[in-house]
Amino acid sequence: MPGDEITIETGDWATLSEPCSHIRRLVFIQEQSVDESEELDALDAVCTHFLIVDGQIPCGTARLLPDGHIGRVAILTTHRGLGLGARLMHHVIEHARAKHFTECALSAQTHATGFYEQLGFVAHGAVYMDAGIPHRDMTLALA
Repeated sequence: MPGDEITIETGDWATLSEPCSHIRRLVFIQEQSVDESEELDALDAVCTHFLIVDGQIPCGTARLLPDGHIGRVAILTTHRGLGLGARLMHHVIEHARAKHFTECALSAQTHATGFYEQLGFVAHGAVYMDAGIPHRDMTLALA
């Protein structure tokens, strides 16, 4: 169970690259076998990054691209199933709303589409492969 001190930091890549890239390496590169060259990309430099912290433990991350796409959503295995992913996503969505985006979009791994649907995202289009993992596009209207 997470501690009482759950915080979410918002910043640029220069500020949050160390903890965010560490989480992404563990979740995407080690756990899901995504190639590092696909996972850590040039878009990181232009994104807003989010880091969820349990006490002193960085345990999750996400990024928001300048066009409203949400990506690289990851929660460490030790902190899954505790509602932290939803908490992080609500924070990212509110940040997008404050930036006056009319919608958020993401590319969801198919096993996670139910999670995103609970947040109001709607799946569309066919399933496709990205980094060897089946994905589906999803959007959330922010009006």
